[in-house]
Amino acid sequence: MQPIYDPRLGDVESDSSSPKKRSLLRLAGSLLAEISLPKLVAAWFLLIGLPGLLLGLAPILASIWLGQIFGQVMAFQVEIWSALVLAALVALALFSSRRLFRLAEHSFWSLNALAVQPFYAMCRETLRQLVEGRLAPGSARLPMARSAAALVAGLLISGVALLALAKVWPATLFIGDLGMLDAPRRLARSAFANSAALVGAYVAVAALGWGVADATMDQPRDLENFDAPPAEGDIWRIVHLSDIHVVGERYGFRIESGRAGPRGNERLRKVFAQLEVLHAEAPLQAILITGDVTDAGLSSEWAEFFDIVARHPALADLIAITPGNHDLNIVDRSNPARLDLPTSPVKRLRKLRALAAMGDIQGERAQVVDPVGGRLGGSLSAALAPHRRAIESFMDEGRPVFSAELSDVWTRAFPLALAPERDDGLGIILLNSNADTHFSFTNALGMISWEQARAIDAVMAHYPKAHWAIGLHHHLVEYPRPATAMSERIGTALINGAWFVRRMQTLADRVVVMHGHRHIDWIGECGGLRIVSAPSPVMTRPDGGPPHFYVHRLAIGANGKLNLLRPERIELGASALLSS
Repeated sequence: MQPIYDPRLGDVESDSSSPKKRSLLRLAGSLLAEISLPKLVAAWFLLIGLPGLLLGLAPILASIWLGQIFGQVMAFQVEIWSALVLAALVALALFSSRRLFRLAEHSFWSLNALAVQPFYAMCRETLRQLVEGRLAPGSARLPMARSAAALVAGLLISGVALLALAKVWPATLFIGDLGMLDAPRRLARSAFANSAALVGAYVAVAALGWGVADATMDQPRDLENFDAPPAEGDIWRIVHLSDIHVVGERYGFRIESGRAGPRGNERLRKVFAQLEVLHAEAPLQAILITGDVTDAGLSSEWAEFFDIVARHPALADLIAITPGNHDLNIVDRSNPARLDLPTSPVKRLRKLRALAAMGDIQGERAQVVDPVGGRLGGSLSAALAPHRRAIESFMDEGRPVFSAELSDVWTRAFPLALAPERDDGLGIILLNSNADTHFSFTNALGMISWEQARAIDAVMAHYPKAHWAIGLHHHLVEYPRPATAMSERIGTALINGAWFVRRMQTLADRVVVMHGHRHIDWIGECGGLRIVSAPSPVMTRPDGGPPHFYVHRLAIGANGKLNLLRPERIELGASALLSS
């Protein structure tokens, strides 16, 4: 007898978090109905309130400390020994203030990443969405409109910041005394006012700088011509995969697509079977997976990924992965209203799962950057080895919740460098572009840290003749085509992408940047920097066509520039050179 319903086909619960099956308005309604107010208040205090308090307290405490030191110094007689005591006290002050400065600096950048720079990016992209919607596709006025929107956004944000600065300035107090410690309410009010003033002053200047820089930089455009193959020399073939979204159930559906997409991991198995064929026909040099390896960072999903890779030992040593937002920031697959408190161990569990997976896949081949010396260091496996017991203990017990050791292990793991086979060869640099969010509804935001950008310089200096494919998850720029929805711009943005593009433009002849996240393919450039976006080979395409991926071909030109040749487009069961 025909069953009434086949459970392998899923049901409405499979679509609970899918923007392709449910509108963003309905998702937002579910969020508001289920969100926990106490958790929201606690999260606000820990992520914004506490960093703001610490930032505002820093100048007050520093002035009190220096005042005490100065008072003790003045009590000494002017003798030779008192000069020695003075030197010791100054050294002690400098040593003690270093920790205070680092705490203030960390609090400042936390506020900037969570509550400042996203507003500029939101304002800029909102204006662009409004302006570009009035232009015809491919309009020659599009670059000018994008530049104007960036400048206007910078002026608006700068003006708002100046108004906020003027409002809080009367309440600021940067120089204090010991008597203030007896009035904690006054101290807290002054600290928050100081924090608002410092952030406001920074934003007033920085937003204007961001707007001018974004307005004057070259706008992204489609890559019109690929380089010709060299007459001699190596041609590196790199498979670029992204957003494979491995699920942990045999008949599981993916968060974003729900029943609109495929179930299970059969498409990914077909991708790896196709890669076996390609590698047998002509050796591949690397298989770069730029994030969202899993659908929600669950251990069962990583296990499924390892099982698929284990069936293809010839490909295992070619794989290089970097984490995506689905690997780290999905709090609950079925409920976007779920919120992770910073005190929850679950976020760190997802980070350590991803780190363990990267150690297993590429640990012996990938090198870390020494944060102290700024030089390329040992392998990822060697860097993780001293922390094995702490990692295993945390994975087993989820404690301690706050661990400086494990936090440093994660931060210092990026970027990773897969060194070239020879000094003038091709290497791969892997970045973590995920913003540290704790809310499923904002999980897709990205940010490149200043430390990672500086570490890229160290890798480049270590191999001054080498060329590099730089892999990260989030897109650096909005593609030169109208966006159909604001969520495509804001909800998935690399909020400091324009800054990162400007920084990478000085290395444009030596690098090509590869990313995923958008699930669509695009090959373009921005100020000479080549940027490659990978489609998802497992998700349903917007145009309904067959899933596909690309084999990119890179070579060194006669002028020493890294050339991007015409890629090979691979559809499951077929392949063809990308047409011009």
